[in-house]
Amino acid sequence: MRGITITYKYSGPEDAWRNAMEAFITAINADSDVAGKFTYQVSVAGDGETRIHWGRWDSQETLKTLQSRDYFGVFAGKVKEFAGGQPVNTGADVHFKTEGW
Repeated sequence: MRGITITYKYSGPEDAWRNAMEAFITAINADSDVAGKFTYQVSVAGDGETRIHWGRWDSQETLKTLQSRDYFGVFAGKVKEFAGGQPVNTGADVHFKTEGW
C-alpha cells in the first residue's frame, strides 16, 4: 500500500476550505473505480491552522485513475490555493498498520 501526507498552513475562510474537502471526499466515495481502493482523511492540527491530509491507495492503477478525474484536478488546485503555493507532500510505502482504519 502506498500513501501520502500533505501538510500546509491555512487561516482563511473555513467554509470555503470545508466545502472543498467535503466535495473531494464525496467525489471519491461516489466514484466506483476508486471508492474503497483509495482512502483520504483530512485533519486540522491543534493550532487551528496546520492542515494534514492522508491518502492511501491499493495500486498505481487506482492512483492513476483518481488523478485522471476532473474532480482531482479541481481539488489539487484548491489545496495549492489554500496552501498559498505548493504544500509539503511526503510519499511513503506503508509497511505496518493496525486492522481497520
